[in-house]
Amino acid sequence: MPLSFAIMVAGHPYRDQAPTTALNVALALKQRGNALHSVFFFHDGVHCGNAKLVPPQSQKPFHEAWQILASESGSELIVCATSALRRGVLSAAEAHRHHLPEGSENLAPGFGLGGLGQWVEATQSADRVLRFGGTQ
Repeated sequence: MPLSFAIMVAGHPYRDQAPTTALNVALALKQRGNALHSVFFFHDGVHCGNAKLVPPQSQKPFHEAWQILASESGSELIVCATSALRRGVLSAAEAHRHHLPEGSENLAPGFGLGGLGQWVEATQSADRVLRFGGTQ
């Protein structure tokens, strides 16, 4: 019987193995017919949704891989608004709210800002909860 999963990603995509592992696990879960309820990007994990973060030439941008997974699985990509703001990952609305110049936004399409309340709701709705990176 398929299960639903909520995943938290808390590591930086180019300094930590956690986002790569999370993506690989999410892909494997989807291939096995499980549902991916949502992915919550927390602390340095918010950089996975930064469209202007340029990876090494040998790697595909993390935000593109997550966008593809979300479009195929119907899962929600939620970036913690507080963590994102502290790390300079901004939606157009946040950039405008903080009076930054036009073009300052860097939150990739398909990612939305949210709060820990959404993560709590996801953990209550999912059959299983997985966390990658950060302190346990």
